[in-house]
Amino acid sequence: MQALVYTGPRQLELRDEPEPNPARGEVVIKVEAVGICGSDMHAYYGHDARRPAPLILGHEACGRALSGRYKGQRVVVNPLVSCGCCDECLGGRANLCHEREIISMPPRQGAFAEKVNIPETNILPVPEDMDPGHAALTEPIATALHAVGIAERALWRPLGETRALVIGGGAVGLAAALVLQSRSACNITIIDTNPGRRETVSKAGKFDVAEPSDPNALKDGHFGLVIDAVGSGLTRALASRTVVPGGVIAHIGLMSEDTGLDIRRLTLQEVTFIGTYTYTMVDFRATISAISMGILGDLAWIERRPLAEGVGAFDDLENGRSAASKIMLYPQN
Repeated sequence: MQALVYTGPRQLELRDEPEPNPARGEVVIKVEAVGICGSDMHAYYGHDARRPAPLILGHEACGRALSGRYKGQRVVVNPLVSCGCCDECLGGRANLCHEREIISMPPRQGAFAEKVNIPETNILPVPEDMDPGHAALTEPIATALHAVGIAERALWRPLGETRALVIGGGAVGLAAALVLQSRSACNITIIDTNPGRRETVSKAGKFDVAEPSDPNALKDGHFGLVIDAVGSGLTRALASRTVVPGGVIAHIGLMSEDTGLDIRRLTLQEVTFIGTYTYTMVDFRATISAISMGILGDLAWIERRPLAEGVGAFDDLENGRSAASKIMLYPQN
């Protein structure tokens, strides 16, 4: 099968790879669409020791099940594989499983390929008429939906009375803003360094969109909720500065381990800082429903390319040449 293989820092190769060999309880998915995630870029730069070359990256996938109870149906893949029997799994928090694995990280190959194997318990069917590119957004949107849900429970005021700042206009950041909008957040600002992406984000919802250096948009102590979908030292410092006393910071991004949090301010102002990681299958189901019902808009902010153009897609993302919040690759084109 054809696959886009990470072979070293800033090196990708489209080449023939062995067909998946599913273990007991696993199924093979014929991939229809797969998104490029920020974590894929992190690995591409050579910054993720958990993803050594050679490796097939990609974990945001939709496709056709070739076996199992959903054979022939369009499904989305939950890439997070858990043990299913620990306290976290049995308590409904499989995303915190100590034995968790994820496709695109050894020992599991990813979905930048014509086919990928996954435990059957990790797939969910989607409506047959759902656009495969939209269905593949289930994973990043579920990440955002999970984060907003956790943050909302920590807020002192309802979302309808809360000014929100989202740092990062990629798929997770934009999805977080769309989820906030669907839950009646009164005022939402999104910031991003890419001017093309800012234009894309501005068309996706009723948001204020700004660049990070805009002092008028980013006043100190102004936002009741700050969602950091980037996760760098600079963005953590920005979140610390702009959150209101008693506010909430929800931290999703994993760009770097640099410091940046103003711990003294967080303590003196009783700011709640919450790390949020991935999603549960409940989040996946809720996301599929939200996409299907159009609650999150038309999702026109994706860019579609064949898998064969994946090398160029990574280069465009690195150099800020894409205005899309998500580039979606299509292995079958």
